[in-house]
Amino acid sequence: MLTPEIKIDEKVILRPVSRRILPEVMEAFNEDPEAARSALPWLKEGDEARSQIADLMIDLELHKGGDKIHFWAIHSLADNSFVGMIGLGDELQLAASAYNLGYWVRKNWRMKGVAGKSVNAIFSWLETYKQQALIEITVHPHNEAGLAVCKSICNNWNGLAVEGYVGIECNGRTVPHILHLVQLNRGD
Repeated sequence: MLTPEIKIDEKVILRPVSRRILPEVMEAFNEDPEAARSALPWLKEGDEARSQIADLMIDLELHKGGDKIHFWAIHSLADNSFVGMIGLGDELQLAASAYNLGYWVRKNWRMKGVAGKSVNAIFSWLETYKQQALIEITVHPHNEAGLAVCKSICNNWNGLAVEGYVGIECNGRTVPHILHLVQLNRGD
């Protein structure tokens, strides 16, 4: 299933990731590198981050026609500016899971519901395929904004937080994260 373009509302649209937006992604990264590292914990410091992000963009573009991962760039409809990224990846904690959900919203677009609305649109798109999909969301326990978005997603989609922590590899060390699960198309 191809990664589609999805209009979220009158303000933003999701477009399949393309390496052409690398300059915009780097500009957003440079505005708030810590937030980007929270979303992409494997990012290294300094100049290495640019080459890692470039490699990521190329890899995501190559996968947009497959079924294993789906990543979108979030763009403003007003001026086509880069707002953030959101996607369904294959870095999984549980064998039964179909995807892990990740998102990163640019600083000046946070607290506007962009991540939540984008997740709702993506999950609705996934549900049109009528197959079950267990979605993982991992969040660092100190990431209050990420935990709030997760709570909202779980409330909207009958998800749950798994008790305890899972270890996520971040630059050579294991960092505890809270795992949330959302089951789509349960048949209920």
